Amino acid sequence: MNPRLAIAGFLMVLLALAATFGPAAAQRGDELQQMRQAFTDRNDATLAEPYRGVTSGAPEGGLFPIRATGVSTEPVRRAAQAFLAALTPAQRARTTYRIDDIEWRKWANQDIYIRQGVSFLDMSEAQRERAFDLIRAGLSARGFKQTRDIMRLNYTLGELNGDNFDRYGEWRYHLTVMGEPSATEPWGWQFDGHHAVINYFVLGDQVVMTPLFAGSEPVIARTGKYAGTSVLQEEQKRGLAMLHALNDAQRRQAIVSVTKTGNNNVGEAFKDNQTLDYAGIHAMELTDAQRRQLLDLAALFVSNMREGHARVKMDELRRHLDRTFFAWIGGTEAGTVFYYRIHSPVVLIEFDHQVPVGLRHLSKTPTLPNPEHIHVVIRTPNGNDYGKDLLRQHYERHAH
Repeated sequence: MNPRLAIAGFLMVLLALAATFGPAAAQRGDELQQMRQAFTDRNDATLAEPYRGVTSGAPEGGLFPIRATGVSTEPVRRAAQAFLAALTPAQRARTTYRIDDIEWRKWANQDIYIRQGVSFLDMSEAQRERAFDLIRAGLSARGFKQTRDIMRLNYTLGELNGDNFDRYGEWRYHLTVMGEPSATEPWGWQFDGHHAVINYFVLGDQVVMTPLFAGSEPVIARTGKYAGTSVLQEEQKRGLAMLHALNDAQRRQAIVSVTKTGNNNVGEAFKDNQTLDYAGIHAMELTDAQRRQLLDLAALFVSNMREGHARVKMDELRRHLDRTFFAWIGGTEAGTVFYYRIHSPVVLIEFDHQVPVGLRHLSKTPTLPNPEHIHVVIRTPNGNDYGKDLLRQHYERHAH
């Protein structure tokens, strides 16, 4: 064959492949962007309703006074200042917001939400370290490890979707800073991405670290770069142990339904104003040992905060233990799917086995929840998510 004809034929094949796959890839990218924009617009529209918070009816006041806790927030303030100083002016401009900005409420555990702030994808290695220093300063060692493991499992999800890192990946997370880091004025920061959201409000030495979202699909990496990584297994095991600690009569009170065919969390993204009645078994119906076990279960979630502030929060939970409920939906044995919550005037903790989403294509029962997809939400009811009740009181005391 004439070499020139062969080369020409080869070039024609390349052009044909480019014509076939190039536009297709571009189209897939456009479709993903359109999906992200539609999802973001639809959910942002729900924020037109003024913030009220999770309540069991009318918001209850007087639960969250401004006070000294004796636990320093100075390490968090210094870490935030170092993180902001490490950013370029352009990065800093898109990362900082007013303390009362609605950006606080613009978070989502879904991967397709369009987020603000600076992405870990766009950070240098040195900037990432400053970002991790900020998260590490606010969280316990356990809480920081859980956050990093969720990020790693998001990479595993990408692997399990044919290396789809346009949607999933370890660095698809964003940081924003609200207000100016201060020892006396209110400020805070938000970490936002797929299955991991931390809202961290600071006023003096008080901290509110809700809404907090932790989850994953899968919850255990069995293959790939991060094989062996797992999250939320202790919360799963100890929740079941709490149910098994109840006697038959108590269990009948705690179990709201033995049937679980869908998702049951009520406090997820864009659900700031939920009305949620108390349900399940009242802590007053528990023995002293069972009450201690319930507090220990709550502490497992609260302990994602740095130790000192976790202790302050647990003192708050103990003061309202006589108004606390434990509720259960679903199976009662290991390997079954279930939902449980701990609900009091000052905390809402939810654990939920969810319907598959990112791994639907690998599930034998794609329309039913499974233990490979877990969502955990922690809220501060009665108007103090994002520290909003503390901020309201601060504004009443000080002109701004």
